[in-house]
Amino acid sequence: MLKTKLAASAALIALLSNTSVLAASEEDIEMLRSEIQGMKEAYESRIENLESKLEKMESEKVASGQVATAPVSRGAPSAANSFNPEIGLILNGQYSSFSEGDSTIRGFGTPGEGARGDEGLKLGESELNLSANVDDKFRGSMTTSFASEDGTDSIGIEEAYIETLPGMGLPTGMSIKAGRALWILGYLNEQHTHVDDFADRPLPYRVFLNSAYNDDGVQLSYVLPADLYTEIGGGVFRGDDYPLGSASGSGPGAWSAYARVGGDIGDDQNWRIGGYMLSGDTASRTSNDGVVSFTGDTTLFTADMRYTWAPTGNPYEQEILFQGEYFWRNEDGTYQDTNAATGKVAFDDHATGWYAQGVYKFDPQWRIGYRYSQLQSPDIPVGLAGSLLDSGGHNPDAHAVMMDWSNSEFSRFRAQYNYENPASGIEDNQFLVQYIMSFGAHGAHNY
Repeated sequence: MLKTKLAASAALIALLSNTSVLAASEEDIEMLRSEIQGMKEAYESRIENLESKLEKMESEKVASGQVATAPVSRGAPSAANSFNPEIGLILNGQYSSFSEGDSTIRGFGTPGEGARGDEGLKLGESELNLSANVDDKFRGSMTTSFASEDGTDSIGIEEAYIETLPGMGLPTGMSIKAGRALWILGYLNEQHTHVDDFADRPLPYRVFLNSAYNDDGVQLSYVLPADLYTEIGGGVFRGDDYPLGSASGSGPGAWSAYARVGGDIGDDQNWRIGGYMLSGDTASRTSNDGVVSFTGDTTLFTADMRYTWAPTGNPYEQEILFQGEYFWRNEDGTYQDTNAATGKVAFDDHATGWYAQGVYKFDPQWRIGYRYSQLQSPDIPVGLAGSLLDSGGHNPDAHAVMMDWSNSEFSRFRAQYNYENPASGIEDNQFLVQYIMSFGAHGAHNY
């Protein structure tokens, strides 16, 4: 606006000075010159104020350890990048103390990774990630996990996939991912556990997804050209991973679909909600102790919600977030408990679960949070009475309170207390201390 006024005034002076048709006096010309000078001084003053504010914000950001990193390019990679992928290493360690020796969640055949874990000092799930643009059309990524459980070290492939880039020529907003990945299914599933706001995952993720669903398959995502953030998609998968167990045959054993929308509320708030479905055949799904197994059809519905608010307008200074997910799982087939005399028992029922959490960043380096989660087990046929699937009418629930300190976006220490009630008469007090250290490149956090 000021530039336009300056240009117009300058043009008028030129006309008044050089055109004999207009009988302008020297007094008129001097008045315009004075007005222009005043505009220039006001304009320069505003620029100085803005530059001062920018320098202050940048210095505060550096002081708090929140140093910005350049975004990953989605265009054609350079020749150097073709041979120098982004490398990231996550070190995750934990100390755990439990008041109860038995943490079996009754009413559910809890798988291995969904169990409570070992007590004492241990190496958590650490990760090594390699990712890079293959060319102008494809990007590849691989994450290898390292863990220690019951004194045994293990190495596994958590993710290994390729995905299309805009240069592929697909419609704007559409992408395809193929391989093994943490697929879009609720909010937490598609992110690695070290990014979570708590040291462990809530009860529904442990019993319904064995912590996370990362089967082999292919998924299509499409962000619609709409005013609100609107994304739809779906995929087909091998069907080997929990909750589907071992797939039979060579064809796809599972499929998914989802839709989610989100947006901003002013400049300091945003929200997102979504609905998801995963369905497939379950040839054989066995609990961690090998006692309970299920064969049949499994369908899982999930809904999620997330809301964030930055009270000061800057999420690096202060931020409040609320998040929750709801799970509904239906199973139609047969259950078998090797400890039960009746053998296989027909089953057709559903189980539910949900969690809600709130996290408050009251300082650039400090956060506190609370989470509550609950499960509702299905009615069990008489033939399975007394088995692990028999909750005795009890609905397992858990409370979690955490506080963490981050020196920078690359290091975090967390202390957490859990009160879990996994079965009738069992009250487990859990104390967790965790560190998470990140080296090299690491992906952006979820919306």
